[in-house]
Amino acid sequence: MSIGLLANIIGMIGSGLMMFAYAYSNVAKAINFRLFNLLNLVGALMLIASLTVHFNMASMALEIVWAFSARFGLVRALRRPA
Repeated sequence: MSIGLLANIIGMIGSGLMMFAYAYSNVAKAINFRLFNLLNLVGALMLIASLTVHFNMASMALEIVWAFSARFGLVRALRRPA
């Protein structure tokens, strides 16, 4: 398997995780912020990995900001009582 194909697969899975998190946030009666932010963080990191092979400055900037935001949200959610 070529590195380009692997990068595309990783990016598609990351995109899927982020789309799932978005859909979940729109249909859940009560959002589990740990799950929501974890899905967004892992998805963004997977897209960042993909973008190291298929670089695009605008997308990389977006994913870096998205990852920091999701990390912040996850840390905050983990500090709250379950």
